[in-house]
This record gives sequence, C-alpha cells and structure tokens, in this order.
Amino acid sequence: MKLKSLLSAVLAAGVISARAATENAAPAAGTNSSTDAMAALFGDPVIAQGKGFEIKRSELDQVLTGAKANAAAQGQQLSPDFDIQILNQLIYIQLLQQRATDADKLAGQKEADLQFTNILAHFGSPEALQRQLTAVGMTMEQLRAKAVQEAVAKAALRRELDISTTDAEAMDYYTNHPSEFESPETVHVRHILLLTMDPATQSPLSADQVAAKRKSIDDLLKRVKAGEDFATLATQYSEDPGSKEKGGELDPFPRGQMVPEFEAAAFSLGTNQVSDVVTTSYGFHIIKMLDKTPAKKNSLDTVIDETSHTTVADALKDALTRQKIGKAAPAYVEKLKKENNVEILDPNLKALSTALEAAMTNAPSAMPDK
Repeated sequence: MKLKSLLSAVLAAGVISARAATENAAPAAGTNSSTDAMAALFGDPVIAQGKGFEIKRSELDQVLTGAKANAAAQGQQLSPDFDIQILNQLIYIQLLQQRATDADKLAGQKEADLQFTNILAHFGSPEALQRQLTAVGMTMEQLRAKAVQEAVAKAALRRELDISTTDAEAMDYYTNHPSEFESPETVHVRHILLLTMDPATQSPLSADQVAAKRKSIDDLLKRVKAGEDFATLATQYSEDPGSKEKGGELDPFPRGQMVPEFEAAAFSLGTNQVSDVVTTSYGFHIIKMLDKTPAKKNSLDTVIDETSHTTVADALKDALTRQKIGKAAPAYVEKLKKENNVEILDPNLKALSTALEAAMTNAPSAMPDK
C-alpha cells in the first residue's frame, strides 16, 4: 500500500533513517567531536528563543551533523535552506511541547516507545544501533529523547487542531485511488557485502585493496556453494553494519529501493537460490533469496500490522488526517510563534529565515488536490 505521499513529516527533525538497504550499507562519517570542538572554540550561543525556551547552537548542530552525514552516505544534496528548516522544526517542537497535556505526553511516550522498538528490531541489537548512532554523532539516550519530544509535539498538534477523518472520506479516497492500495512485488534476501569504498570518507579503496576484496568475496561464494551456512558467513564477514548481525538479512523490499545492480540480481533469483558476485558502487555482494511476495490489491479490512491489528482502513484514515494536519499546521505554528515572541538571534539564520518566508509568500499557489 503506497501511502507515503500522505504521510507528511510535519515535525521530522533529527530522525534516524532505519533502512538496512545497500543505500546505507556503510556508516556515515561525523561524530559529536566536531560539534564539541566548535562549542569549545566559540561557545554555545542561544540562536533562537521564545517564551519559556531557548535553542542553542549545539542543538541545531547535532541534528545537522546527523542529517548531513546521512545525506552524504546516500549521495544526496541538502537544500540551501535546510539549516533554517531544521531550526524552525526545533522551534515548533518546543512551542508544541509547552501546549502538551498529560494525555499528549502519555500518547507521545507510547508512540516513541513503539518507534524505538521498531528501530531496535530493524538493526537486530542495541549494539548494532549504537554503532550507527555513533557514526552520526548521537547517543541512544539522545535518540530516545528526540523521539519522545517529536511524538509529544505531534500529539499536541493533533489535539490542538482537532482534525479527524471519517469512514466516508476514507472510502472515497480508496475508491478513487485504486493503484495506491496495491502492494508491489517484494523480495526478502540475505546478503554479504565487502565494501570497496572507505566507510568514513566514501572514497574508493586502492586498486590493490579492491583486488583483495574481490578475492575474498570469490572465496566466500565458493564456501556458500559448498554448503556452508549463509547467515553464519554473513555475520562473520559482511561489512554491512545494518544487517550483518542478522545474518545479512534485509527487510523485504520492492523495486526502486536498491541500487540497480543489486535490485536486478535480487529479483532474478528463485527461493533459496544464491547469486554470483554482484558489483555495485558500494562493493561486492553475494545475495541469497529467502522468499518472494507477489503483488496484490489490499482491501480496506486487510490487516497490515499483526501486533496492533492495524488495517488498511486504519492506516488510510490516519494518513488522511496527517495530510490535513500538514496543511493546517503552518498557519497554527506561525500563530504560536507570534504569541510566544519567538526570535531568531543568529544573524545568518535570521537572514535565511527572512529569505525563506519571502520565497514562500511569493510562490504561486499550489494546484488543488485531485
């Protein structure tokens, strides 16, 4: 079911990507040391403030360090106004936390706990998650705190705006967007990865190092084909930190999420079949097919989460409500900013904010939703 277009990340500041695909095979560079060094040299000034709260430079830098490292690991470029977007999100979270009721805090804690449990399950162990967090300059405690803050803020925003979606609205959307409720074909695989790039700098290894890695992956392929356990070899030798402790197992994925060479090889395999060596921009892979799920159309009463018994209808109503909240939130948080005398004190960030506001004011009106 494709609901990604509806799930607006109104308050997505500092969220750790939890994909163990080849896109994130190598840990990104960047730790708290650079932030700490800057603070030691220049202090930790307050860059924004409002009634009852302050935001310091270190708080913004910590989020930016992780976001920039994660973007670099995926070969992406952040927009020029990304810094001010993140600062605004941090401001919104502080404003909304001040509006939070006890019920909002309870709901936020529950959502954050679930999110953290899912992330832990994805990485396979606390140790594997901690290694990834260390690579982006964050501790486990900081991740938990950010998850709780964001979840409480979202709960407060939802209550304050008092927006919901009816069964009739959900049915209307389902009827008029049939393709969005098709589950695409997915494959479930294990893989062994030997990197041909430096995980810290993303720069390629030397020719001699690459040749050595090629010999090693060829030897591993021979051992797999001789009958050795794939999961055991992946745990021992794979250099994908997101999957090695799970025996190289990746979450099921559809087409379009992996680099082309990896995807083509994975979808061409039969159950329990092992690929030859697959070369991607990250390195050398061996892939083993676990199972393949064909495409299908989901009915509204299809259960998509066995633990919570969430159905397609539940997810759709929640997604449509989030979409409505995403449209109503900007005006509401701007009102809160004025009521709480929010100021951006850093001159450069203030200039960026002014430029962003001007651009948004002068932008042409969006086309109405179909």
